[in-house]
Amino acid sequence: MRPRMTSPINFFATCPKGIESLLADELRALGAEEVKETRAGVAFTGALATAYRACLWSRLASRVLLTLARFPAASAEALYTGVQSIRWGEHLDASGTLAVDFSGTGSGITHSRFGALKVKDAIVDQLRDEAGARPSVDTERPDVRVNVYLYRDEAVLSLDLAGESLHRRGYRSEAVEAPLKENLAAAILLRANWPAIAKQGGAFVDLMCGSGTLPIEAALIAGDIAPGLTRDYYGFLRWKQHDAVLWDGLIAEAETRREAGLAHLPPVRGYDHEARAVRYARENVAGAGLSDYIVITRRELSACAPEDAPPGLIVVNPPYGERIGEVSELPALYAELGTQLKKCFSGWRAAVFTGNPEFGKHMGLRAGRYHTLFNGAIECRLLHFDITPESVVEERAPKPFEIRPGSSAEMFANRLRKNLQHFGRWARRQEIFAYRLYDADLHEYNLAIDVYESDKRYVHVQEYEAPDTISPDKARQRLQHALGVIPLVLEIPREQMFFKVRRRQKGGAQYEKLSETGVFHEVREGPCCLLVNFTDYLDTGLFLDHRDTRTMLGELAKGKRFLNLFGYTGTATVHAGLGGATSTTTVDMSYTYLDWAQRNLELNGLRGKNHELIQADVLVWLKENRLRRYGLIFLDPPTFSRSKRMEDTLDIQRDHVALIRDAAALLEPGGTLIFSTNLRRFKLDSQALTGLAIENITRKTIPKDFERDSKIHQCFRIRRA
Repeated sequence: MRPRMTSPINFFATCPKGIESLLADELRALGAEEVKETRAGVAFTGALATAYRACLWSRLASRVLLTLARFPAASAEALYTGVQSIRWGEHLDASGTLAVDFSGTGSGITHSRFGALKVKDAIVDQLRDEAGARPSVDTERPDVRVNVYLYRDEAVLSLDLAGESLHRRGYRSEAVEAPLKENLAAAILLRANWPAIAKQGGAFVDLMCGSGTLPIEAALIAGDIAPGLTRDYYGFLRWKQHDAVLWDGLIAEAETRREAGLAHLPPVRGYDHEARAVRYARENVAGAGLSDYIVITRRELSACAPEDAPPGLIVVNPPYGERIGEVSELPALYAELGTQLKKCFSGWRAAVFTGNPEFGKHMGLRAGRYHTLFNGAIECRLLHFDITPESVVEERAPKPFEIRPGSSAEMFANRLRKNLQHFGRWARRQEIFAYRLYDADLHEYNLAIDVYESDKRYVHVQEYEAPDTISPDKARQRLQHALGVIPLVLEIPREQMFFKVRRRQKGGAQYEKLSETGVFHEVREGPCCLLVNFTDYLDTGLFLDHRDTRTMLGELAKGKRFLNLFGYTGTATVHAGLGGATSTTTVDMSYTYLDWAQRNLELNGLRGKNHELIQADVLVWLKENRLRRYGLIFLDPPTFSRSKRMEDTLDIQRDHVALIRDAAALLEPGGTLIFSTNLRRFKLDSQALTGLAIENITRKTIPKDFERDSKIHQCFRIRRA
């Protein structure tokens, strides 16, 4: 007989920071009791039906957690014992699948992956002892997802009823760069009072709709449509205590409400100037079953108009100047937005969600109020406008940037001039055409600035994420000053400067696409000609700190078979090929980068069967190709990687011994392995690498323009002893 949960049950709903009060109100409306707001979530009690309703109807929650236990966990052993106090056979079949999410640290558990492993072991061991079988791990869609939060040596153990984040509504096919999460979009609409406007018949318009998130969420709200109705997976569907009759009844009720709500849906429209965004938005609208109710049109901002729609709400999420759009272009964009609102949308209300609130001043409209919300880690403002003659403020033409004497901007400009004189002369003398000009030399300007001399001079600027001690407003102001100074000192037009924000990345996030311009530029490096891309990825395709390493590989490669593991864009392979390697093999997981590598090889006349490109998980490929032999191997893995196509995760500190051994096993007698890593706290476990002769060559491989940051990478020459 299926065990039943007693009532009331303790639950916790997580949400993006800044919308806790909205979520609390929403949960009360869904029947939750004893509602209590906390940071990034809301605790509540209720029957199982309350949690099911929250999973189906919450527009704001990320996850709904059913609390199973709280217990002291000052050590790994205490954590293991506490987890085993739960009768897991009442929740999960021994032959089922399991995933564990672990967050927080304590005195005895300082690593979340270690904590997750102990929790998994406790569950698996109990079920194996009782049933003679053990569940397998499925991180994507498990039968049961367990959540553990550790704080001050107390663990809170929960079942994740959502299974995967509730912002995934199930309708999205593909997204353009930097989309809003759906629950943040819903919070924006609620803060903008869209439910009341829609009830009065007001229309909804998004002038920069991107992948269509805001128009779709607007239609779901106005049409009384449960946001979870299009999902095909929840964490409770294969849970042993799932009440299928209860859930089926809630689904039937939601479908009835949807049908009634769509009959009274006001006009909902989205515009965007990019054809690709419009295509994806239409696909997402179709996925939500709303193609007959939402109109998505390709249109320039200057051509957007109400088109006979009744006055209502305009919501716009302009580029932040980080992942999409350039900061230098944003003042003009905001000015154009303000002009269009004043010209065509008088009598409407507008809400502008921005990570650069100071640019709102260029709109020529006075904001009546604002709310603070967070898009991930970025603190943003939701600016509210009534578009009336009274809200119009005098427009001022933007002044060209000037470096004021005695200002911090002048100090930054002087440092750039000094570096340009020093490194520019050195680069010309050494015939180096891509180099690091500036690397956070002044703590007030926390930037990395690289110069690429191609058909023109291009400048690639990355801002290191500001520390918590620097206020966001001050950091943004300094950034604007820097982006004004750089083109003046380097004597380039703004369109030859490319800007990105470098945040702490997870997994393979540094390789995710930011744009799709497909524009490449050729840059010389020694005997090689290499392709770089300034817009589409966080990195350009050429790691400048490895310039000397690539040169060394070219010198070592003559007469040898060369293997490039985690080959990226194949720049090391090009050096080895031009250096006289008899053959080259490049292995990488990414089709995109292997295509880039092939283009680099062909650009340098390296074609044919002697230059092999292999798409594979390097960890698996090494074990499946033990009989291959190479005279020179370059091993430059990411510090951490988790890909859907990888069979396992890679943590270079944890896994480097096995990885180096597997690579070194492919060396022919007298062969050389060059191993490099950018993990700053990396410590080579030389004692575990017996049988190998290891030489630390880091100092020899740090180029002059990176000497300010001697920890940029570590590099080792390895041979069989």
